[in-house]
Amino acid sequence: MTRLSVNINKIATLRNARGANNPDLIKTALDCERFGAQGITVHPRPDERHIRYNDVIRLKEVVTTEFNIEGYPDDRYMKIIQEVKPAQATLVPDPPEAITSNAGWDTISQAEFLKKTIAKIKGLGVRVSLFVDPVVKMVEGASKAGADRIELYTEPYAAHYHHDRAKAIAPYVDAATCAKKLGLGLNAGHDLDLNNLRFLKQSLPDLDEVSIGHALICDAIYLGLENTIQLYLRELR
Repeated sequence: MTRLSVNINKIATLRNARGANNPDLIKTALDCERFGAQGITVHPRPDERHIRYNDVIRLKEVVTTEFNIEGYPDDRYMKIIQEVKPAQATLVPDPPEAITSNAGWDTISQAEFLKKTIAKIKGLGVRVSLFVDPVVKMVEGASKAGADRIELYTEPYAAHYHHDRAKAIAPYVDAATCAKKLGLGLNAGHDLDLNNLRFLKQSLPDLDEVSIGHALICDAIYLGLENTIQLYLRELR
């Protein structure tokens, strides 16, 4: 079964808007697990506009499912990974000022940097996933760099899903096939929702994990968090 990891960045954004502790990020993470999520994802950015350093430390103490920390592997991020040792570190090529992840790694031009970084993280006993576009040569580069998994950047799929879903999914099938041949685990994330998730799962049967935040939290406003998580899990089944 494909695991659902809930990205709780937006919960922190809402909390930070008023400066207090409502909604309670830690309680939300625990509730997500209680409602069936198999992982919790955070992306602590340097400006702490949503997830803060202390949030990550506190979450490590209570999360019992897979804890996934996304981020650009600068000194700050590497310090967090070394201290927390999450189940998974998902490396993204975002600059600090980026609003959200909007492209995958160039695993060819960044090969040496990624090899050294991945080796350091894996030396801590942490699984490493590289955020990549659905391009076979980038998947091959991720394998050569030593990654355990790739996370396919699914915004292009989501953007074209309603126009021609067969065409939209095609490069992802090729990338997933390549990943399987190379022994890489397969994750996916970005703009996945209740409309496009099932077809993605059906098309990528070896999908290990999806990380979903924005759409899931938006759905929860209307449907409730517990019901929303159950609906996303149903799509993955």
